[in-house]
Amino acid sequence: MRYDAIVVGGSYAGMAAALQLVRARRTVRVIDAGQRRNRAAAHSHGFLGQDGADPATIARTARLQLEAYPTLAWRDGEVTDASGRKDDFTVRTREGGEYRARRLLLATGVADRLPAVEGLAERWGRSAFHCPYCHGYELDEGRIGVIGAVPMSAHQAMLLAEWGRVTFFPNGAVELDGQAARELAERGVAVEPMRIAKIDGHADVLLADGRRLSFAGLFTAPRNAPSTPVAERLGCALMETPMGVQIRTGETKETSVPGAYACGDVARVPHSISLAVADGAWAGAQVHQSLVWAAAGGA
Repeated sequence: MRYDAIVVGGSYAGMAAALQLVRARRTVRVIDAGQRRNRAAAHSHGFLGQDGADPATIARTARLQLEAYPTLAWRDGEVTDASGRKDDFTVRTREGGEYRARRLLLATGVADRLPAVEGLAERWGRSAFHCPYCHGYELDEGRIGVIGAVPMSAHQAMLLAEWGRVTFFPNGAVELDGQAARELAERGVAVEPMRIAKIDGHADVLLADGRRLSFAGLFTAPRNAPSTPVAERLGCALMETPMGVQIRTGETKETSVPGAYACGDVARVPHSISLAVADGAWAGAQVHQSLVWAAAGGA
């Protein structure tokens, strides 16, 4: 069977895109590896109508609603390769499946490359975060530590001063010039030059000189990259952003490969559930319209 569209990735953006397509009575195959980026988080915040909800529950409910549509086919599995051209794409899974579609939509999400700080990965999504709009309010204006990772880390520390008393740790990853140091001071951000030895407890930072600083929560700006190499194997152009590498798309979310689209965290910055859902809904509608105009003799 050749589907109208295959959606690679069944998290928030992918499901939002698939929903637009099945509601247009198009045949859609979603293939999902089951690795939501926020799978470690217990609560989702800042998503209208779902503020404070368990993100796993949001995803599970969305999937159940999608599967009520007869033109939706869901497959749990990992896509390892994609090839072909507009109107004739083929994707292959690690489990040995092979599927064809007229359009391909990549919603694979990104992998977070965290600073190499002992104890940080174990607290990611629990007491260490990247998005202040998603997690800042719950820290109740307490002490916040920001760990340097990329050039925009100083900007992240300045912004987080809206949510609490901030200490910024350049940690050898960020060099502050005079202007940045002044701007941090103007925002009331303390700068701790000592390197971090490790993180333990809830969000305690142990410094190389033996001091322990306790925080309500920690933030860092990890460098992101597509979570799978499928886009590169297909030939999609990538682009650098302040947060890392993403798939390059145009206004319609089409990639450099005609007929292949991308949405969600892998194709936009910044990142949140709200933005991923919106991006997915837009991409799904654009994929549908490309099928309509093709049938009518257009592009």
